[in-house]
Amino acid sequence: MAGYQYTIIIGNVGREPEMRYTQSGVAVCDFSVAVSRRWTDRNSNERREQTTWFRVTAWRALAETVNQYVHKGMQIMVTGTVDASAYAGQDGQPRATLELTAQDVQFLGQRGDAMGMDQGAGGGYPDDAQDLPF
Repeated sequence: MAGYQYTIIIGNVGREPEMRYTQSGVAVCDFSVAVSRRWTDRNSNERREQTTWFRVTAWRALAETVNQYVHKGMQIMVTGTVDASAYAGQDGQPRATLELTAQDVQFLGQRGDAMGMDQGAGGGYPDDAQDLPF
């Protein structure tokens, strides 16, 4: 029986993309994305936050686009397929990593500004856009 996997993440880029090429000349670009979720603990009424890191790999034309436009701190949406890998850390403790092979990347803006307006990108949202209910 055939299966299907499709993963969507929205988060902030954790490190600058690293571009390389395979021996056959295929572009590959790696970067990381932090996906955080926030909630209020029912028992203590304290705000909590959990961050999950994804190692993202983009190939071919998408890799070149990512390398040109994606920067650390930028908010993006990535769709693709996920693989989980287990390994032993330098301290000998078991660790795991989530590796997402990107099929599509959408640029959602920069952390702390509206669509990169402070970098002269133009467009974007007005300052009061964060008060909108949607």
